[in-house]
This record gives sequence, structure tokens and C-alpha cells, in this order.
Amino acid sequence: MVDWDSQLYLKFERERAQAARDLIARIPPLAPRKIVDLGCGPGNSAAMLALYFRGADILGVDTSENMLAAARERLPVAQFVQQDIKDWEAEDKVDLIFANAALHFAPDHHRLLPKLMSFLNPGGVLAVQMPNVLQDAAHALMRMVAVDGPWAERLAPVAKSRAIIGSLDDYYAWTAPHCRMIDLWQTTYVHPLDGHDAIVDWFVGSALRPFLNQLRDEETPTFLAQYRRELELAYTPQADGKVLLLYPRLFFVAQK
Repeated sequence: MVDWDSQLYLKFERERAQAARDLIARIPPLAPRKIVDLGCGPGNSAAMLALYFRGADILGVDTSENMLAAARERLPVAQFVQQDIKDWEAEDKVDLIFANAALHFAPDHHRLLPKLMSFLNPGGVLAVQMPNVLQDAAHALMRMVAVDGPWAERLAPVAKSRAIIGSLDDYYAWTAPHCRMIDLWQTTYVHPLDGHDAIVDWFVGSALRPFLNQLRDEETPTFLAQYRRELELAYTPQADGKVLLLYPRLFFVAQK
């Protein structure tokens, strides 16, 4: 399995960081002593949390050793462990569980969310942001290319198993019984990127990873070239050559 590429992911750090900043800004007044950053990636969100909640102990959890190595270098005062979100359990109660662009990789949210809420101290907060992009053109095209080529037999199961996150109603129903306050919202971010190659790079560093993991080395350039051709038809360049990547995200903040 090909590991995540922290450098490619961070190529769009400014754009990716905006959602994390917006999520932090909606956390109610809190002085957490223990914070867990689920799906911490290369440590960019953990670094924000360290600045915003000074003095808190931060634990970052991620499956990628490449991402964790970057996180440890970026924020050496924090602790980072390699573990899947669905398997993580708190040894002691914590004050803030932060999951920025990560929880959609975990299954069974109707079970996962009550479990995460149970790990919080009274007054603790679960703060979550997830891309809500199943119907987005770029994601639809990657699934289309996956089932149209010599790799179809291997990639079709990946395309069919893409995570389907719940609705705002779902997340309210799964979380409200376990908290005293919940705030839910959606935002569509508009990212002007430097052409169609930049869209490819954006997703090679994120949503394309499960597809690329199933390709042979010699197939990857062909797959990405076909994906780029489809993007050219779907995304019209602006007068300055930029293409606008519209990226919807779902947020909720629940306080126990």
C-alpha cells in the first residue's frame, strides 16, 4: 500500500487549513487540558490547536507513518501515535476531540459518535469537519475513470465503497442524545487553483489514495492522465487560467 505524501498534501496547506480554522473558531469557550486530534495528518491542525489552546497536552492519531513523521517534526511537544480512528479509545477522559477532514474515513458513524462522546469529560467538546463531496464532479469523475480501464476489476470495489457521510439530520440524531449543545453547519469553499494539474495534485494528496493503492506502478500515469482529461471537460478555466474547485464541507461541534 502506498503511504500518504505529506509534502503533496501540504502543497495546498493554506486552502486546507481554512476549514480547520473555521472549526476551531466555533468551539465554545474551553480551557482544555487534554486534546486528541483524530486523523492529525502532517500536524497542521495540531499546530493550530497548540496555538489556540496553549498549555494543553495534544495527542495526534493517524494511520500514515509519513504523515506522523511530518507531524512530529512540526510539533515535537505533542505526542503522535499510529492508529486507525475506528480503533482508537481514550485511556483517560479528554476535553476536546478534534477531527478535521478525517472522520469520513471511518465507518459506522452511528456507533462511532456516541463512543467518541463517551471519551469526553463533562463540558468536553467533539469538533468535526468532513468533506461532503460524494456528488462533486471531481469525485464522480475519479469513480468513473476507476471503472473504465484495464484496472476496472481492482478499482470498481473501491469506487463502490467510497464513504457516504450522513446528513445534518443524521449527525444531529446520532449526537444530540449524548450532548447538551450541538452546532451544525455546511460551507462550500471556493479554491482558485492553478489549472487542472493542480486539481489532480489536490486529490492525489487525498481522495485518490485508495484508487492509487490498487494500481500497478506503470498504470498510475495512464490513470491520472485519463482523470485529467475528464477534469478538463468538467472545469472551465477562468480568464486568468485558474480553475475553481468548489469543495463542500459539513461541520458539527457537540459539547457534552
